[in-house]
Amino acid sequence: MTEAARLQKLLRGLAIGCLVLLLAISTLSAFLRLTRAGLGCDDWPQCYGQTLAAQQRGEGDTFVEQPLVLAARFAHRIAASAALLVIVLMLWIASSIRPRVRRAVVLAALLLVLAVMLAVLGRWSGAARVPAVAIGNLAGGLLMIALCWQLARAPGGADPIRRATATRVAFGAAACMLLLQIASGAIVSAGYGGRACPDLWTCDAHGLSWRALDPFVAPRLSGAGFGNPDGAVLQQVHRLGAVAVALLLAPLALAAWRLGARLEALLVLGLLVAQGALGASLVAFGLPLPLALIHSLVSGVLLAACLDLALARPP
Repeated sequence: MTEAARLQKLLRGLAIGCLVLLLAISTLSAFLRLTRAGLGCDDWPQCYGQTLAAQQRGEGDTFVEQPLVLAARFAHRIAASAALLVIVLMLWIASSIRPRVRRAVVLAALLLVLAVMLAVLGRWSGAARVPAVAIGNLAGGLLMIALCWQLARAPGGADPIRRATATRVAFGAAACMLLLQIASGAIVSAGYGGRACPDLWTCDAHGLSWRALDPFVAPRLSGAGFGNPDGAVLQQVHRLGAVAVALLLAPLALAAWRLGARLEALLVLGLLVAQGALGASLVAFGLPLPLALIHSLVSGVLLAACLDLALARPP
């Protein structure tokens, strides 16, 4: 085995390890974010939004971290530090391969940039109430998973679709739309809009303020704080976005199937169906925290699958 082949094999091994760390970090981050946003509080669902409502009434921050939350925060910091070290090592190894593999260097460099940005953003994550912070954390973390997937993927993935430039561009557009959908989901959770619509078919946003969609404005709760009175707007945008993503990705997956990328097509379709079922279950069962965590994680894997098809290199 040549030196370059040995380094490439080591790089893929580190990328797989980093991918596992990033999946753990994303799950822990979602747990901390959703717990802070009022999912799984005691006694649910009456407690939903009470911490923010008390803070807005001038009563201070009543959020008390339980032992499980403290343990998750400690594990998140350890995993994030380990992932940062692995990313720096991957960038060094990618830069050492001769002849240089430009794609690997660019992916590793992007991972490092995102890791540093999220580390800086993390300083405001604990006490921040504006949805923009949650959007940055969620979208950045899931994008890191997608980029790391690219580094971990063995050469030859998505071979049949490499010459189909139009389809790859369409998958890139779908990935961008999916990022926007992920951002709208972050606004729903950070904006306390999760319980605004009682079921799948009832979500009336008529007469409500569209200012609730501003990610740089903290949500204002009314009464005892059982949710955002403008949450129906957030929910409606997120639901319409889910329909738009499905209408775009489903035919694209079928196109990838016809081109011969059948495993990738099945993965996208399967994740799309799973995500729809999870979203419906969240509404039907009243936002259980485990389902919300899985919903967040599946969105990251779906984003990675879309980018895998979008970034398939032509021969």
